[in-house]
This record gives sequence, structure tokens and C-alpha cells, in this order.
Amino acid sequence: MTTTTAPGKRANTRETILDHAYALARHDGLEGLSIGTLAAAVGMSKSGVFAHFGSREELQLAVLDAGGQRFMTTVLLPALKQPRGLPRLRAIVASWSEWVREHQSGCVLLSAASEYDGRNGALHDKVVSQQVDWRGGLQTAIAQAVTEGQLRADTDTAQLAFEIYALMLGLHHDAGLFGFDEAGQRAAQAFERLWRSWQS
Repeated sequence: MTTTTAPGKRANTRETILDHAYALARHDGLEGLSIGTLAAAVGMSKSGVFAHFGSREELQLAVLDAGGQRFMTTVLLPALKQPRGLPRLRAIVASWSEWVREHQSGCVLLSAASEYDGRNGALHDKVVSQQVDWRGGLQTAIAQAVTEGQLRADTDTAQLAFEIYALMLGLHHDAGLFGFDEAGQRAAQAFERLWRSWQS
């Protein structure tokens, strides 16, 4: 009995620690993530936390992975239910906007990009890898819209992905400072102009 339940209990404990770490990182960033604060939050000793994450960097990487998984589950997976092309691309933007609404007070992925853009090491590499994968996913959705004839045949997928990303960064910025409602309305208007600019 013990040998079969112990691994499950350990995994559950690790997930509990990770959930608390993610919540802390949303407000303090990955660099502000303290093992002591985290241990107190989950009612464990520092050594207990280290038993699940061998180092602070390993914990930070796990939080980044968790953030990436949550983002994909919230933003990409619902959009995949929509038909390929512009409907799916619009759904991605709509889901992404909802992500901003829910994370306007702190997004681990966004803060990590600022924290590690000028550094070297595993955390920087993880951030770059996540961003490259996501930008690639956007380009795939854009290319499908071109194939469906909903965007111009000469659409530069990398450029349009950049423009989508830039608008979402603007939405994150203004939502955090001024509130989501006005920022969301302005972003929606900007996206309508963006789609029209790339259509025939």
C-alpha cells in the first residue's frame, strides 16, 4: 500500500508547491521567488521544498513550464475548436485577451521575458524557447488563413505574428495600468484594422 501511494502523494505535494510558487511569481516575478516565503506559504521547511526542487533555478524553470502549460490550455486549445484560418486566429486573440484580463495584475511569462532578456543561462533559454514556440504557433495559424484565402497570398507570416504580439503587449501594459475594459476595447479596434490591412 505504502509503495503505491507514496509516489502519488509526492507528486501531489510537488504540484501544491508549484501552485503556490506560481501564485507568488505572478506578483513578485521569478527573481522575487523566495524559497523561505514559499516554504512558509505551503507549511513546509526549506529542506522540504528542496526535496522536490533541487535548486531555486529548478523551481523557477518548473514555474515557467507551468505558466506555459496554463497559457496554452487557456489560449490555444479552445481556439483549435474553431475552423482553420481567420476564425481560429481571431479565437486565439480572443482567448489571449481573456488571459490578459485574468492576469493583468501579473503574468509570469511576460515578467520572465523582461527579467531574463539580457541574461545568459537556463532561464533565459527557456524563455526564448517558449516565445519562439508560441510565435511559431501564431505563424502556423496565419499561414492557414492564407491557405484558406482569408488573408492575402503575399502575407508575411512573421511580420503579422510580430504585429499581433505587439498589440497584445500593449494590451497587457494598459490593462495593468489603467484597467482592462478600456484597454480591451482599444485592442479590439486595433485588431479589426490589423485584419483588414492583411486582407485582399
